[in-house]
Amino acid sequence: MPHIHDSEFGDITVRKSAKAKHIRLRVAPNGTLRISAPLYTPMMLIKRFLKQSRDEIRELIENQEDNLPRYEAGAQIGKSHQLIVKEGEHETAVEYKKPHVVVWLASGDELQDTHVVAKIRPIVIKALRNEAKAYLPRRLAYFAEKFGFSYEKVRFSHAGSRWGSCSTSGTISLNIALMKLPFELIDYVLIHELCHTKEMNHSASFWHLVEMCDPNYKEHRKAIRDQHPHL
Repeated sequence: MPHIHDSEFGDITVRKSAKAKHIRLRVAPNGTLRISAPLYTPMMLIKRFLKQSRDEIRELIENQEDNLPRYEAGAQIGKSHQLIVKEGEHETAVEYKKPHVVVWLASGDELQDTHVVAKIRPIVIKALRNEAKAYLPRRLAYFAEKFGFSYEKVRFSHAGSRWGSCSTSGTISLNIALMKLPFELIDYVLIHELCHTKEMNHSASFWHLVEMCDPNYKEHRKAIRDQHPHL
């Protein structure tokens, strides 16, 4: 894959594709720039696009940095993991040693550096996925039996802005970021999705069903609005 080296933005990956209809750019999770372009776009046009888009690129990078997760030494991850920071050598490395996510931080690096966050995030996702798989199916089955619901299967994700969803076929999808929430809000989401197995909408009947299972649902619904599933 070709690259463009830019004095301000570093190495920029260029990907040409028959499916692409326009030249577009995005900032990857590790902070690097990626440009996609139609298959036969001359590199001269791509460089011109880059030159004309510098203000937009700076804004994209700034917005991405504002949305980066914030990691702190000793912080709790999910329900049973902890972020441990140790002195590293030449290059920052991250490893999963249950129940710890261990960051070997190289001299000169900071936890909030974009390239460090890019290394920590996939390990945090792995830890949360392990927790979610161990806890959420059992808790979902408990509520299903208690309140008389049935569902087809459970899936896990970590993308998007939704805590959970329920398909018309009865598949319940749960965001592994649920493990960041207090237990009562996890329960609210599970009950919410189980209720969708009977009411595939947010009608008055749906909310009445939720209330029967979770009398404090209004309080929980309000509280979860202050949370986000971004990892």
